[in-house]
Amino acid sequence: MRKYFGTDGIRGRANGVITPELALKVGQAAGLVFQRGDHRHRVVIGKDTRLSGYMIETALISGFTSVGMDVLQLGPVPTPAVAMLTRSMRADLGVMISASHNPFEDNGIKLFGPDGFKLNDTIEREIEELIDADMHKRLSGSNDLGRAKRIESVHARYIEFAKRTLPRHVTLEGLRVVVDCANGAAYRVAPETLWELGAEVIAIGTEPDGFNINRDVGSTAPAALVAKVRERRADIGIALDGDADRVLIVDEKGHVVDGDQLMAVVARSWQEDERLTQPGVVATIMSNLGLERYLGGLGLTLARTAVGDRYVLEHMREHGYNLGGEQSGHIIMSDYTTTGDGLVAALQLLSVVQRQGRPVSEVCHCFEPLPQILKNVRYKAGEPLRQDSVVSAIEHARERLGNTGRLVIRPSGTEPVIRVMAEGDDRGLVNAVVDEVVDAVTRAAA
Repeated sequence: MRKYFGTDGIRGRANGVITPELALKVGQAAGLVFQRGDHRHRVVIGKDTRLSGYMIETALISGFTSVGMDVLQLGPVPTPAVAMLTRSMRADLGVMISASHNPFEDNGIKLFGPDGFKLNDTIEREIEELIDADMHKRLSGSNDLGRAKRIESVHARYIEFAKRTLPRHVTLEGLRVVVDCANGAAYRVAPETLWELGAEVIAIGTEPDGFNINRDVGSTAPAALVAKVRERRADIGIALDGDADRVLIVDEKGHVVDGDQLMAVVARSWQEDERLTQPGVVATIMSNLGLERYLGGLGLTLARTAVGDRYVLEHMREHGYNLGGEQSGHIIMSDYTTTGDGLVAALQLLSVVQRQGRPVSEVCHCFEPLPQILKNVRYKAGEPLRQDSVVSAIEHARERLGNTGRLVIRPSGTEPVIRVMAEGDDRGLVNAVVDEVVDAVTRAAA
């Protein structure tokens, strides 16, 4: 078990878990771990629109400069922009200050290596050991302290990068697009990119005030987008989350399309174009069994990993896949990006829609999802999943499902929650086994 890092960096309540003291130590520890060679080292830091981002950014800058790293401040930008710019600007390290889809009270610190990829478990453990160690003797001398500088034209760089993932002949002219930026990191770049590609753009969730990120908007709250798509009779709705590394789609009828359907659309398109580097897709244990069956019908496989886009990406890199993602909307296309990129994924879908000349509701309905129920049980302390009553309930639930479905129980990597998911052909049975496990976990967590 790691002390600080979860499945997606370090995350928690701002000024509670994510304090200036912790951010300072993270900056120092990560800076020391990534000082490799005699060159002048530098780190790029981006953030979303949370009020606490100012506090955490300042503390990180103090930590990095105290160990001799120069800091390049990007301001509010999507997480994939930080990953891209870490490589583009030849930085030794990239940092994104964000708690993704969480409410504004939370914040987090995501780290990227010089290759733009999220750090592996080994490096994160090395950083954790330093955080708890005495680093005083390893601080830089007065002549070797780092400097901090704000970088201009960051948004233009990312917009150009996103547009270049499409062939030059592809245009979005004739499409009316509603884009929901969750009052988050993409509130400027996403509408601008779509407009430059020729779409008629209606933007919502583009008025961040430090407190309203993800509040009733974005990929975790698509009702506002559904209503706007219907109101404006748009061709498509695009919902990003707070740091814009995930996306959900709303079709012209107001129906929500999740990441599983998006992966199916892109997989089929790339297979037809002979662009898949492996005959399959990488997803997590949470992806619907319907996706697996659909891909099988195309002669493609579905490789499953633990939950977390970093694990999807690690499997992709190890086995040579170029398409993967999560049901939640993290879509990774390694031909273009080193992490999930909601805007780039949306652009790839839009290019398929334009090429096929069919409504989004038809393009994105590749398969009928199996009934899938997910419930969360919040707990305060302890390990409810280790209690005998819970173990027995899980075993009994799996026996009831047999070979007709799947049961997945896991603790969240970002909050004190046990997630219970089941799916299968029989909706009544799926509901029953989830309720059985949830009741046992709830009693154990009381």
